[in-house]
Amino acid sequence: MPELRLNLVTREWVIISTKRAIRPDDFRGSNNGLPLAEFVESCPFCPGNEEKTPPESLRINDDTRGGKNSWRVRVIPNKFSALTTEGEKERCHEGTRRRVSGVGRHEVIIETPFHNLNPATLDIPRLAELLRIYRERFLDAYNDHRVEHVIIFRNHGEQAGTSLEHPHSQLIATPVVPLQFRDRVQAAMHYFDDTGHCLLCEIVKAELKDKKRIILETEDFITFIPYAAVGPYQTWIFPKRHSATFASITDFESEALATHLKAILSKLYFGLGDPDYNYVIRTSRPKDLTNEYCHWYVSIHPRLSKAAGFELGTGMHINSSRPEVDAEFLRSVKI
Repeated sequence: MPELRLNLVTREWVIISTKRAIRPDDFRGSNNGLPLAEFVESCPFCPGNEEKTPPESLRINDDTRGGKNSWRVRVIPNKFSALTTEGEKERCHEGTRRRVSGVGRHEVIIETPFHNLNPATLDIPRLAELLRIYRERFLDAYNDHRVEHVIIFRNHGEQAGTSLEHPHSQLIATPVVPLQFRDRVQAAMHYFDDTGHCLLCEIVKAELKDKKRIILETEDFITFIPYAAVGPYQTWIFPKRHSATFASITDFESEALATHLKAILSKLYFGLGDPDYNYVIRTSRPKDLTNEYCHWYVSIHPRLSKAAGFELGTGMHINSSRPEVDAEFLRSVKI
């Protein structure tokens, strides 16, 4: 029988439709084509093509390889930036119209010189290094007085919105706070006001007690399918230590998070045939470090279903796969 589940983090209702249940094998296959080459001459992110991109904001050199193009990670401004670094933030009110100048930052983090790698196939030390670079760029972006919110995300595959297949992540720093983030903060504040506890800390306790949706647990992090997942195999990675901001992650915790991120993305890669996905780091600002009610986490959304008229008209999602079954399958995938 179908049931509606409430996601307390987003305040969204989700329909879990058992009549639409789909086997894991039915999700496979979107990226099962020919293997990618290690180097693609036309790719602007491949080594030797550095002049095809804007000047670097950051480079991590690879001392094990010779030559001027021997790097491990590069950070560059997005050539087709959604925002500009030039100018001041100005607000304009004209009757019912509101406008803010489009200043901010839009960066591309080129994760590896190898065209055919991705976080599922990177080793854990390299992935931990990438997470430390995320933290560094996150902190640097908030040094800009015009910036109100910073998001770090990764698009993997055409259905997830990627336009270049070379492995890369992105950072966008905006001059306003997005409604989605404000709504989640308000939900967390209300829960804290009602109970005196952090909502996400309480969710961690509940998942650890239930265990049905947990995929991986270590001393510092827990990876699980949310109780009210909006789609098949949506996954959250929560730090067990309460922290409002990704800025507080330690180098040791970066290694631990890398272990979880590689594990879940590898399980998707091998268990579901490398589906398209997005991942996002959902976090408060560095100056909110002592905030008691917000809690940063990583959200992973495989692109295995599409929103249609019902979703667009109601803001509710229909999940054709039970979270408990999804978690059981992912636990079983050997990596």
